[in-house]
Amino acid sequence: MAVMEYQTYLNLLPKVKQSPERTMWLSYDVEADTLYINFKKPSFATDSELTEDDVVVRYEDNQVIGYTILHASKR
Repeated sequence: MAVMEYQTYLNLLPKVKQSPERTMWLSYDVEADTLYINFKKPSFATDSELTEDDVVVRYEDNQVIGYTILHASKR
């Protein structure tokens, strides 16, 4: 059973490899139904933008350091 579970996480490997620092942290807030994806820790956004599909793109200078995905479970 545990083997099946870790295989799911291996599907994330291509995205981790494409991330700026080849690192990725994920957290999910159940009450807010929001998924946080960070490519850098600690991360301090200097700018952000809300896209039309309710994703907040967070920047440090001109580099994307993370995404905040609203209504995550409904996607």
